[in-house]
Amino acid sequence: METFDPDRCLYRAAQVRELDRIAIQEHGIAGYTLMTRAGEAVFAVLRGRWPQARRLAVVCGAGNNGGDGYVVARCACQAGWDVQVLERADPARIQGDAATARRDYQSANGTLHRFEAQALGGVDLIVDAVFGTGLEREVQGEWRAAVEAINGAGVPVVAVDIPSGLHADTGAPLGVAVRAAATVTFIGRKAGLYTGAGPEYCGALHFDGLGIPADAYRQVAPCALRLDPAALARRLPRRGRAAHKGRFGQVLIVGGDQGMAGAACMAAMAAARVGAGLVSVATRPEHAVALGARYPELMVHGIEGRGQLAPLLRGATVVAIGPGLGRGPWGAELLAAVLESAVPLVVDADALNRLAEEPATRADWVLTPHPGEAARLLGTPTAQVQNDRYAAAQAITGRYGGVVVLKGAGTLIHGSGDDASRVAEVGNPGMASGGMGDMLTGVIAGLRAQGIGPADAAELGVFLHGTAGDAAARARGERGLMATDLLPELHRLANPDAFPWSA
Repeated sequence: METFDPDRCLYRAAQVRELDRIAIQEHGIAGYTLMTRAGEAVFAVLRGRWPQARRLAVVCGAGNNGGDGYVVARCACQAGWDVQVLERADPARIQGDAATARRDYQSANGTLHRFEAQALGGVDLIVDAVFGTGLEREVQGEWRAAVEAINGAGVPVVAVDIPSGLHADTGAPLGVAVRAAATVTFIGRKAGLYTGAGPEYCGALHFDGLGIPADAYRQVAPCALRLDPAALARRLPRRGRAAHKGRFGQVLIVGGDQGMAGAACMAAMAAARVGAGLVSVATRPEHAVALGARYPELMVHGIEGRGQLAPLLRGATVVAIGPGLGRGPWGAELLAAVLESAVPLVVDADALNRLAEEPATRADWVLTPHPGEAARLLGTPTAQVQNDRYAAAQAITGRYGGVVVLKGAGTLIHGSGDDASRVAEVGNPGMASGGMGDMLTGVIAGLRAQGIGPADAAELGVFLHGTAGDAAARARGERGLMATDLLPELHRLANPDAFPWSA
């Protein structure tokens, strides 16, 4: 059983409401106390990130999210800022703790104004306190116009708890959503802020538990977990001095149809760089000589059909199939042979596309689809996958078994029988280039060959791959980043002494 760590836990909106209820009803923390702490936390972020700012617009809705906004406005007034609260909702609808926060803001000489887009001009910062986590329907009408005005104001926006219009559970914008420079979220980290469009809309993410006791969190099981770098580092222990290559497995990469030899080669080199003992490539005969000459560390085999593949399968610890496999009869024949074997698999690219046409189930494979491939595996549009990536990852494992790595912003790892997906917070837009997926396939296969289980290899592989991409981007920039730029970083990060991310 994993050690409980509240900071790793992600929750759905309903779960956060339950945490809120437990705090109020079972631990005796007044709702208005939580609201006050939330507003103060937002104002602390405003002052910390923008110390020169003094002119603030706070756009408030009718619910508790708006109540948090009134607290922010009161704090700013008391600090001597020039503050204007812009109310989008009918004041008659504001009740409970939010109404108390509104009165306290007025008691601090705060002024209230009906929302008008032009009022956003001339301010240094905007606080978005329009919608909270309960929003389920598409943002329309005057509310949509307000969100668009906030986005078009040309100044940094800080979202209270969640950017208005963003679905708290999935990270999908509900028609339109606020694009925040920073988001301050409370009580429980919302799952939608960490994958899909969520990270782009929420900006820099700040979390404040508002002083809720740890016992409250133990009563609500999270729906997802953030990857733990320190725990991942422990899965790559230092090697003994008597180590030899036979102890670290043999990876067989199957792919590289005509014109696509590079995909198989990149997967192979990635497997080697993370420590696989031996790496073989089964590819088109016309590619074998060139690849073997260019990369002498690899054992490259020209394969015409399944008969030549059989002895390679018998010697493999793990097979990675898909990079450059193609959609023709050559790839189909090799995939059929691989699926008939009992060797653990990592499946990617065209192998996934063929799997979608002829579904199969295995417990020991790792599937690594991007959203388009995931959509084909599920028989749904790609937009549906992206609108709820958590549900898509769970559905793939439910249908195909094993472990799925749903690639993209906020890559998800989900295994059959898992209650909670794992979410990776590494990687960058520079990695949106050809070959990055092939590299990830090789990394996971290389880790599997070293005796790491499928779920652990998937989590560690995603983290190593994304961290290597981030390191390469810091050194040379995101634009123009190529897949092979990750190889030296993978070599460095796969060694225990090079774990800056394990602290």
